[in-house]
Amino acid sequence: MNTKDSIKNWIPEIMYEDDDNGMTSKIPFIMVPEKQEMPKVIFIFESRETGEFEPGDDGEPLPILEMDLHQYADMSILKEKLPIEDYDNVRKVLGLEPIVTAASKGKVITDNIRKKFEK
Repeated sequence: MNTKDSIKNWIPEIMYEDDDNGMTSKIPFIMVPEKQEMPKVIFIFESRETGEFEPGDDGEPLPILEMDLHQYADMSILKEKLPIEDYDNVRKVLGLEPIVTAASKGKVITDNIRKKFEK
């Protein structure tokens, strides 16, 4: 496979970082290769066991799974491309505060952290 094909066929892998104490981060990351971009939308299947079983290749009982497709959009693209009112409506639907309110609260938190480090 040549480099052009490998870039075209790149599939993002969602990973979690483990620290030295065996703790796993709660926020995943995607290693984005050089010459590639972070996906603008990520499709993820939610998988749940139904409580029912079917026979596997060797006759063993395998759980039947229910699959539901979800789509996750890059909020920075929505922020850049949507009018602020529409972007805030998206944030509201997702249970988030309007961007101006959230940014103001974030600045207070950042200022408090800086003050602690300055001491």
